[in-house]
Amino acid sequence: MSSPATTASKPTPVRTGSAGHAPRLRTPRKAAERRRPRRSVLLTVLTGLVLLYSLVPLIWLVISSTKTQEGLADSSGLWFADHFALWDNIRETFTYNDGVFVRWLLNTLLYVGLGAGGATFLAVLGGYALAKFTFPGKRAVFAVVIGAVAVPTTALAVPTFLMFSKMGLTNTPWAVIVPSLISPFGLYLMWVFATEAIPDELLEAARIDGASELRTFFQVSLPLLAPGIVTVLLFTMVATWNNFFLPLIMLKDPNWYPLTLGLNSWNAQAQTAGGEAVFNLVITGSVITILPLIAAFLLLQKYWQSGLAAGSVKE
Repeated sequence: MSSPATTASKPTPVRTGSAGHAPRLRTPRKAAERRRPRRSVLLTVLTGLVLLYSLVPLIWLVISSTKTQEGLADSSGLWFADHFALWDNIRETFTYNDGVFVRWLLNTLLYVGLGAGGATFLAVLGGYALAKFTFPGKRAVFAVVIGAVAVPTTALAVPTFLMFSKMGLTNTPWAVIVPSLISPFGLYLMWVFATEAIPDELLEAARIDGASELRTFFQVSLPLLAPGIVTVLLFTMVATWNNFFLPLIMLKDPNWYPLTLGLNSWNAQAQTAGGEAVFNLVITGSVITILPLIAAFLLLQKYWQSGLAAGSVKE
């Protein structure tokens, strides 16, 4: 019989493969190949079709803006005409009809700055309060917000017009700015985002340190809400910039038209008796109209970051 010391000193046998060799570890290259996502041909084709569907109208718009009024009818829609008239079209767009396009552009910036900016500000305040404070009637407020999101804006256009008509605000900028301040979808989006983005432990720690609610909001909560704020701002800005129906029923004075309504009036004047067809200016004005939106998306996309609060609270 062997002693325990002798038994403990025996080496542990090494398992070998089928050929008597030690098994080899998986190489990093093979592990990387396993982690690489599989490609889907169907998904690639569908994505390409959606991309083509989105880019073809934009390509047509850019190419058509380089043509004269005659060139729009004499050339192919997706190719350039013999005469490159982009700079002439831009100059004529800004000078046509005593430069009214510049006035429409300034009006649109006014409506977006006050309407979309105010809607974002109110959505941030309301969403933060609904997400982080408890008060009587909170469930009723939630039901009202959801109901307001479900109601289309066109259904409220006529009641809004009658109300503003009684107050004598039609045909004024306030008839466009004040309704734009209400964004039920932006309020709901900020409500949901603030609920997840701001841990309650951070707010409790700030209050324990003696910070007031106002200081807690601006120094603790507001930086964490930046991605949601940018998202709501872009949604409200695009909605106000492209708003057509509300200014159509509220405004009669062309000097208060936004770009959407002004370009539509240029497009419609070709159908009136003695009206001049300026489709090249309408197309060029449309290209100029979408440039600020593209610039806004490119400048604000860096704020679309997730996980800003990751690691701020120890679980």
